[in-house]
Amino acid sequence: MKHFNDNYEEVIGKGNLKQAESLSKKVVRGGIWVFTLRITNRGLGFIRTIILARLLAPEDFGLIGIAMLAASTLDAFSQTGLQSALIQKKDDIKTYLDVAWTTLAIRGIFLFGILFLSAPLIAKFFNSAQAELVIMVIAVNMIITGFGNIGVVFFQKELQFKKQFTYEFSATIVDLLVSISLAFILRNVWALVWGGVAKNITRFCLSYILHSYKPRLRFNKDKFRDLFGFGIWVSGSTILIFLITQGDDILVGRMLGVTALGFYQMAYLLSNLPSTEIADVISRVTFPAYSKLQDDLIKVREAYLKVLQVTAYFSIPIAVGISVLSFEFTQIFLGEKWLSMVPAIQILALAGAIGSISATTRPIFHGIGKPKVDTTWQIVRLVVLAAVIYPLTITWGISGAAIAVLISIFLSAIGFSFMAVRITNCNAGSFWKITVLPLLNATIMAFIILTIKTGFEYINLWHFLLLIGAGFTAYLFVTYLFEKLMNYGITKIMKEIFASV
Repeated sequence: MKHFNDNYEEVIGKGNLKQAESLSKKVVRGGIWVFTLRITNRGLGFIRTIILARLLAPEDFGLIGIAMLAASTLDAFSQTGLQSALIQKKDDIKTYLDVAWTTLAIRGIFLFGILFLSAPLIAKFFNSAQAELVIMVIAVNMIITGFGNIGVVFFQKELQFKKQFTYEFSATIVDLLVSISLAFILRNVWALVWGGVAKNITRFCLSYILHSYKPRLRFNKDKFRDLFGFGIWVSGSTILIFLITQGDDILVGRMLGVTALGFYQMAYLLSNLPSTEIADVISRVTFPAYSKLQDDLIKVREAYLKVLQVTAYFSIPIAVGISVLSFEFTQIFLGEKWLSMVPAIQILALAGAIGSISATTRPIFHGIGKPKVDTTWQIVRLVVLAAVIYPLTITWGISGAAIAVLISIFLSAIGFSFMAVRITNCNAGSFWKITVLPLLNATIMAFIILTIKTGFEYINLWHFLLLIGAGFTAYLFVTYLFEKLMNYGITKIMKEIFASV
């Protein structure tokens, strides 16, 4: 990402090219660490999902899904946005840390009490008595998370993603080992519950080991207001995103039952790799970078277009590949009992690709101090989802819920992208070239995979790997043609990234 280096004197106002190169390298190296973390976590998560799906029943995933929905609901509706405000703030934030930690600790205790006491009502709402005790145990995570060291915010603010890698990867390993070990022994939902608790305890301990800051109970009304002035918009956006991403789960669990919820959540987990993994990597790195570049929209625009191009190039073919190979993947790795969720996977994979494109815009809105734009379009997405999800779910079950998600993401993505183009004053033609060419390429890739599939009477693991290889080769070949004939530019960007390492 050498675009951070060009004319950087204008960005920092000091003419210090060395500082510019330092930021560029931090961004790229940070991106590599975050990407490595996400890929590693996804790989371990894949192993965990395959093993647990074989050992446990869809109902077990539905039970933990209910508990996590309840916890996520409270978490989303009580978000303060203080961590994002600390990252976005240009001034020294040390004097704000104790205020933020105190607020989050009190919030953790408060949420624990609410979730623990409301467990019977939540279980009754979902018609699942088994969920009550699960919810009570999950509530402990609220306290553990609330008292974590606020100093870990510096990992993202200062682009110290190597420490972030250690912090998150260690917790993932603990979750993997605990949940799989207990699944062999217990063969029920408690393997998932205790794995999650162990993960949060590990994070809590590491937050104090990896960062030297020692928070103390302290509150200052003026400093809280200063942070909350920015955080309130982040909080509003978080609530809306929760309603958008979890509202469908609540409806499915309520209308179709615990088992259907297990199918739906598994489908969402497997299909949304582009939006939940690739987009998350981009967001984590670009938000602090945009915050540092917020006074120069020219540099923000240059960064945005290249980030968009990399995101589209990788997320679109992954989504298309998941869609066309979802049946074979489910049959080979998860087993016959999960096949009913395949149509939902195919629909949600396409929604994930579109979501990854719109996800590149959120760091811009937050980084330059305009989180209200993000909140506004999240409202639009929520309204669309609320209008269509009930009739579609009644008609087509979990596939109908998936269609509703796809419609809401598609319509809101138009708004997100329009505002990003407008705010950065970017050329609309460049935007469309960046997004349409990977879509065309992925369509050709899908055609080749589907053509080869017709030649197999039954697809085993080796056939599955062959189809992936054929699709990958086709995508690279068409990329080469686009580079030669249309000056697509992805090769140049990748060379810049590797040169900055």
